[in-house]
Order: sequence, then structure tokens, then C-alpha cells
Amino acid sequence: MGRQGERLTKTTFDQYRKTGGWVIIHGRSEEQNAWLVAQPDLIIASDGIPFVDGLSHPRSAGTFAKILGRYVREERVLDLMEALAKMTIMPARRLENFVPQMKTKGRIAEGMDADITVFDPDTIIDRATYTEPGQYSAGIEFVFVNGVAVVDDGEVLDDVYPGRAILAR
Repeated sequence: MGRQGERLTKTTFDQYRKTGGWVIIHGRSEEQNAWLVAQPDLIIASDGIPFVDGLSHPRSAGTFAKILGRYVREERVLDLMEALAKMTIMPARRLENFVPQMKTKGRIAEGMDADITVFDPDTIIDRATYTEPGQYSAGIEFVFVNGVAVVDDGEVLDDVYPGRAILAR
């Protein structure tokens, strides 16, 4: 999509690529996404692009809320506990052999280093779009990173960055 959201032709695609910037390609349908999400070995993560010059991808802000709101609550493609495992413990287990710090992630137990998101399963939904990719998801009440609130009563707190980089060996 171009800056104005138009669908690109080969010519306009090549133009945008020559001038720099991002081109978003729609490679899957929503039906394909729903089928993929339901696969037992699929891990849910985001490859969303960070904001640059006011542009990004909706996945940067809405991946997990979309799974919980659309595919769990609305379409019932998977249940809540399956979705949460695909977002937490499964990615941590997949990475822990390469990234030892992941052995303490994705689990809520004594001695673990879990970040916590408190959400309302009846209202959580993504709101980010291609034209407004920075819209926060609805239904997220609290987020704690390293024990520090970064979302409090649904409001994102300014200038709070308690996260730490996790690096592979």
C-alpha cells in the first residue's frame, strides 16, 4: 500500500521501492490466518515494523489483541488458554536453547521473570489499521514489565521504559 493506502500495481510497487520506504504485501486472507492460528504448533509473535517517520504496520500495535479478540472471542478458532500459551510459554521454550534468559520468560511462577498483561477477554481487540497503525488496542487494563507498570487502568504511561534487551549467546 502506498502512503495513501492504495493497492499497488507492479509499476507503482517498483516506484515505491526505488524511492525507499516500505511496501506492505497482503499475502494471506483472513481465512488463511484463522486456519494458521488454529494449528497446534504455531507460535504467535509479531514481526511488526517499528515506527519510522510516522509509518508502521498494524501488527506492531495489534497482533496479540487481534488474536485474543478476533480469533479467540469472535471466531472461536482456539480457546483462551491455547492462545496465551502460543504467545508466552511456546515462544519462550522455542528460544531458550539459544537464549538462556528465555528459560525464565513466559511463565508465572516463583523465580520467573514474566511480564504481565491484564486484559478483559470480553473487550480486547486490535484497533491499529494501515492508515492509523499506532492506535492502541482496546481492553488492556494493565501491563507490567519487570514489575513496573507501563499501562495503568488502560492508559499508557509516558516515559516509563523498564524493559531490558534479551540477547542470544
